[in-house]
Amino acid sequence: MKVADRFRQLNQAATLLVGQFAAQPDGMRIDRAVNLLKKGQAELAEWNEQVGEIPQMRLEQRLSPVLLKVHEIFDRARVLYEDADKEDAGESIWSLEQQVYRLLNDL
Repeated sequence: MKVADRFRQLNQAATLLVGQFAAQPDGMRIDRAVNLLKKGQAELAEWNEQVGEIPQMRLEQRLSPVLLKVHEIFDRARVLYEDADKEDAGESIWSLEQQVYRLLNDL
């Protein structure tokens, strides 16, 4: 699968996760973490269309900083949920972080 396709899948997964977490009831949702997830997804969305136009030899140079930033943002959101003893939410975010890392390693 092409890097561009994997990047778009990652963006789609992030969008679904943001929707899932934003729809949580007030007692379950951590607004700061949801805002971080939205910020990370917005970073991915900004590159979603452009990623297919980046020449193969420049993918690492262009996408690595974006993916590292998104990973850091998602990690902060995960820690907020884990600190609140919401392990299931933390695991969902961790799964998304792993997708980011796998794509980053394959660049």
